[in-house]
Amino acid sequence: MLFQYKALKNGKTVIKKIEASTQEIVLDYLQKNDYFPISVIEINDKKINIFDSLINKIDFNDIVDFTRQVALMLNAGLTLIDSLEILKKQTNKIILKKMIEEISIKIKGGSSFSVALLDYKNLFSKLYISLVKSGEASGKLGEILLRLADNLEKEREFKSKLKGALVYPAIVIIGMFVVMFIMVTFVLPKLLGLYKDFNVELPLSTKILIAVSNFSTQFWPLVLVLIFVASYFIKKYLATKVGKNNFDQFALKLPVFGKIISISALVESTRTLAILIASGISILDALSIVVDATENVVYQQAFLTVSHKVEKGLSMGTAFEQEEIFPPILVQMTQVGEQTGKLDDTLFRLSKYFEMQSEMATKTMTTLIEPAILVVLGVGVGFLVMSVITPIYNLTNSFK
Repeated sequence: MLFQYKALKNGKTVIKKIEASTQEIVLDYLQKNDYFPISVIEINDKKINIFDSLINKIDFNDIVDFTRQVALMLNAGLTLIDSLEILKKQTNKIILKKMIEEISIKIKGGSSFSVALLDYKNLFSKLYISLVKSGEASGKLGEILLRLADNLEKEREFKSKLKGALVYPAIVIIGMFVVMFIMVTFVLPKLLGLYKDFNVELPLSTKILIAVSNFSTQFWPLVLVLIFVASYFIKKYLATKVGKNNFDQFALKLPVFGKIISISALVESTRTLAILIASGISILDALSIVVDATENVVYQQAFLTVSHKVEKGLSMGTAFEQEEIFPPILVQMTQVGEQTGKLDDTLFRLSKYFEMQSEMATKTMTTLIEPAILVVLGVGVGFLVMSVITPIYNLTNSFK
């Protein structure tokens, strides 16, 4: 609930809003912070909150910047409360300002930073909250937040590279289907209708084009409805455990995309493991957290199995070796890291290696996709030209 309080402090009247579950909590907060309460009124701010959530959503970039700024201020000697207050004044995003204010209020009320973040599990991952908790326990919150900010920025950069590589092929493919749909449904029927007035034997390609064009012209609304219905049911199926598992297994078997998906999962997993172990979190806890580092169910199940085997006494390198999905280099480097006592550093190096491999695989994919798209476009255009021009050529020959 949202309350507005009016209070006196140092001879000045203060009017502010505060998020709390009851009026008593607000009064207790005011008394602890040397305010003399005049009035505390519950206000209804639902319309504003709904509008803010629709227009000003907190995205991944906001979380990265938030982490970096808090880390820098903590390492500069500021307290966590002061850091949050400065951030709240600096940000122009209403919903982000509200989140920072609510976190600040909870910390002022006696909660730890990690507990305050639990209310925003959709924004702060299990890894994030675990690292903050570790930083609070060790007294190195600023240092760990800096490391976490570096990790988040690498993740942002990595995802940006992958998306950037896929933008061009996606735009070309979508454009190709849109142009094809418009041509077959609206343009070609008028052109092909001319052949009905002449007694000309049409080639097979033209007959196929006419049949497709007639179907598209008469039933294109139905086709669109079927596409939307199919998309809905596919989405529902993929939301199930069986559907997600089947899709992820199928995705890993794709010729080029499968390799990119596999390496991307290894990049995120090794980097997450490295930062967890370097922050003083036990290997067993780190493995249970890293399960959520990748969205691919196959890798999640593999890391879960490794976690159970480590819990029973196996080393992490040996547990990795018993899972076929993990490459030999991950097994060997993990075993070396365990033997030398530098597992976190080894895993960081592995994540950089897998990142380079992912970039190379992405470049290979784009190199292969571009000529493939050109070939498909050429075949499609050639088919259209042959289907339209051949009857005209036959017609002119019959006039001769």
